[in-house]
Amino acid sequence: MKTLSCDLCDVTADGETFEEWMTALRPHYMAAHADVMSNASHSKEEMEKWMAENKARFDDSASS
Repeated sequence: MKTLSCDLCDVTADGETFEEWMTALRPHYMAAHADVMSNASHSKEEMEKWMAENKARFDDSASS
């Protein structure tokens, strides 16, 4: 199990995989960063960049 912080603040979420971590983080993101989640101007490329950067952060983090 890995624990990794949100990319926008210090709140953490746990997950065995990147997908589990992302699912665990989603309720926090929707509540605390709703402006980011609802921003329709984000392109597919920006979303793919976010996924790649955060997957790399997850993969580089130490297991708890």
